[in-house]
Amino acid sequence: MPKIVVFYDGACPGCVRDRAWYQKHAGQGVQVEWLDINGRDDELRALGIEPRAALLELHVQDEQGRVLRALPAYQLLLSRLPGYRWLGWLIGLPLIRSILSWLYRHWVRRRLAREGRL
Repeated sequence: MPKIVVFYDGACPGCVRDRAWYQKHAGQGVQVEWLDINGRDDELRALGIEPRAALLELHVQDEQGRVLRALPAYQLLLSRLPGYRWLGWLIGLPLIRSILSWLYRHWVRRRLAREGRL
């Protein structure tokens, strides 16, 4: 299976826990490279990702080099986890997608403000 790259906030304990969960549930042959966004502003910009945006929402680069963000990024990541593909489909449903997007943005902004990083 081709590799995808997940850009995550390594300074966020919850993000690090999420990464461990994904790695634990990944099946054999699932190739995911995890890239901590901290201190990589120039690399992110070279890929068309604004560092602030990378803090506010998940970004995943697919096999063709396209960068997906927010829920489409989660959908791609979940599509690689055996037994969780259905969840990627579910979060893509219009009403669920809208609610989850709002909740995620609210949670991230609160966390970053609490940490003094926003």
